[in-house]
Amino acid sequence: MKFVSWNVNGLRACCKKGFLDYFNESEADFFCIQETKLQEGQIDLQTEGYEHFWHYAVKKGYSGTAVFTKHKPLLVQYGIGLEKFDSEGRAITLEYDSFFLVNVYTPNSQRDLARLSFRLIWEERLKEYLKELDTRKPVILCGDLNVAHKEIDLKNAKSNRGNSGFTDEERSKMTDLLNSGFVDSFRHLHPTQEGAYTWWSYMNKVRERNIGWRIDYFIVSERFAPKIEKAAIDPRIMGSDHCPIVLELKL
Repeated sequence: MKFVSWNVNGLRACCKKGFLDYFNESEADFFCIQETKLQEGQIDLQTEGYEHFWHYAVKKGYSGTAVFTKHKPLLVQYGIGLEKFDSEGRAITLEYDSFFLVNVYTPNSQRDLARLSFRLIWEERLKEYLKELDTRKPVILCGDLNVAHKEIDLKNAKSNRGNSGFTDEERSKMTDLLNSGFVDSFRHLHPTQEGAYTWWSYMNKVRERNIGWRIDYFIVSERFAPKIEKAAIDPRIMGSDHCPIVLELKL
């Protein structure tokens, strides 16, 4: 079963840069996106064979998540149960017989860390939410988690220490999540691979020189780790400042 996740940084803009070409090429069972940056009725996306589930932010042109799936869910839940996050359209959960799929867009702490405290509350609530789901059936979490967990996960670790996305607090929260019964699928299969990034600044030549960060993840319940067949990053795909990531599970 194939899962794709991609922060499209504005779906309407991404559609003008080949989104549907990649979508159709991928033939994913589940295609999750973050930062849709649109409201209901602002796009007519033709994806034959897929059901669409959207979580729009109240604020126009901001945040937002969506899941396109070939498999009808038992239940769909929007948000993680805290209004200050849920109003920003940051999470969708699809329930199936054998797992939960949770697609999220984690708040950015911002350049001056003005939103770090907000972000850390999100981290605690998300962990509680995932752990509760995990007591019922295994969880597949995907999305832009806005953190490079280890030094291997970004190009310039020393100079970025303490910056948004690489603060000790954010990294610690990721460690806490993984220690509570979850596995980073990419590092499970590729523990020492360097230069594997999913986001690059729009600054000149940064992407061409692969000066990036790995901040997009598929994280699964530990008991799903033996089912991971592929965990990959697709940096050849343009259209956003992020690239798609892929997970294949034997389910």
